[in-house]
Amino acid sequence: MASGALLEPPPGRKVFRLTFQPTPADIDDNGHVNNVVYLRWAQDLGVAHWQSVAPAEAQATWAWVALRHEIDYRRALLPGEAGHGRTWVSGTAEGPRFDRFIRIDAADGAMCAQVRTTWVLIEQATGRPKRVPPWMVELFA
Repeated sequence: MASGALLEPPPGRKVFRLTFQPTPADIDDNGHVNNVVYLRWAQDLGVAHWQSVAPAEAQATWAWVALRHEIDYRRALLPGEAGHGRTWVSGTAEGPRFDRFIRIDAADGAMCAQVRTTWVLIEQATGRPKRVPPWMVELFA
């Protein structure tokens, strides 16, 4: 990610949203949401997005595993503040790899964390990576 650049979905891209309410266990010794929690929320967003668009048969056949995460942190999310997550995916896949973009903002719209993450498509029966088929790209487009 370019330093300082905020992630925004391209015009017309489908965006999936979830709201997160931090629990007391999510708050670290500095009095704000721990950075590791944002990574968990990013995982939760990606999984929920897949489950929201993929037919049950596809979910039984395919799984996604994270290959890489790149995270920028900008504003601390404090106790009592909700995190508003948005995610969208790249318009193209590279073999079995698909880039996913995530923004978690505070209620005031300020970016708390943003993530560029690469996921790999796995065929559940074999546990092996498989090329992302065009119909799957269309599910997210």
